[in-house]
Amino acid sequence: MPNKGKKIARIKDIAALAEVSPGTVDRVIHNRGKVSEKARERVLKSMKELNYEPNIMARALVSTGEYRIAVLIPDPSNDEYWEAPNRGVDQAAEEMRQYGVVVDKYLFHQEDAQSFRESANRISDMSYNGILVAPMFYRESLSFLNRWSKEGIPFNLFNTNIPDYQPVSYVGQDSYQSGVLAGKLLHYGCEKGTLVVVHIDKEVSNLTHLIRKEQGFIDYFGENNDTGRIKIVRIEVNDWEDKEACQKNLDALFEKYSDIRGFFVTNSRAYILGDYFNLRRLKGIKLVGYDLLSRNLSLLNSGTIDFLINQNPKGQGYLGITMLVDHLVFKKEVEPIKYLPLDVVTRENAQYYI
Repeated sequence: MPNKGKKIARIKDIAALAEVSPGTVDRVIHNRGKVSEKARERVLKSMKELNYEPNIMARALVSTGEYRIAVLIPDPSNDEYWEAPNRGVDQAAEEMRQYGVVVDKYLFHQEDAQSFRESANRISDMSYNGILVAPMFYRESLSFLNRWSKEGIPFNLFNTNIPDYQPVSYVGQDSYQSGVLAGKLLHYGCEKGTLVVVHIDKEVSNLTHLIRKEQGFIDYFGENNDTGRIKIVRIEVNDWEDKEACQKNLDALFEKYSDIRGFFVTNSRAYILGDYFNLRRLKGIKLVGYDLLSRNLSLLNSGTIDFLINQNPKGQGYLGITMLVDHLVFKKEVEPIKYLPLDVVTRENAQYYI
């Protein structure tokens, strides 16, 4: 009789020990695809060292049936940011395939609520065992989360948390605390002047994660602005794709507030402000934003952007799937909220995140 306390080796444990990818381990176990002889030997040796027993893993499944998971996620062709979460989903899907898990992705345009609704409707018309969703549009998401909850379909959320309908788990950053962190970063060396919260997106009122970041930022200064010499203003930039119009609006902002000392961009588009700074040759203005996009990294390395808060988007996609599989397949209790670290990236440490 097997020991109840025995830890069952996982594919990723074998991969880590053998210093190969989980996909390589999967190919060795199922004897499919091309694997070099050296890699095969390392995998087999690691399996032996970890006492890997495929039959035990098979018995861990509730049934031999197929588990189908739908992923509702923005199309990365419209925004570089979403390339990383999609890679995370793909990696998890490959690793979980051995357990009878099939992952289908439904893409939507992150600035088009109708696109979100159409993809969510397609998912709802199918019989999925579980759903992973980035609920970008708050109002549109509520009806679907309510429907899936009533139908007893487990779902995980990532990127944006909407706890009203009790998802299995939420994976992502604490948006409020990241706003607090941005406030602290801009506060360093700034004793007076105007700081600007910038939402570079459309329909900001429907994007709860951006509003939470703004609130965290404002509350930080509510507690740490004793002299009242720092003023906070907020703007919404929804015409960033029209460079001329965007530049005129920013020009007007600087005409209105001549003492601007810093900007906090609440999403991954800090490069819009960085490009403007370079165009107008503005110096001495701090800029804090999110995410390691190529354009952001270039501006970080040149010193135009001071700090980027890394939201670990690949990890969000990966954990969103694996935690749902733990719940569905292995009947494990999973954390209802999985907050990822608030990593502050500068040009001095950026290379370690790439």
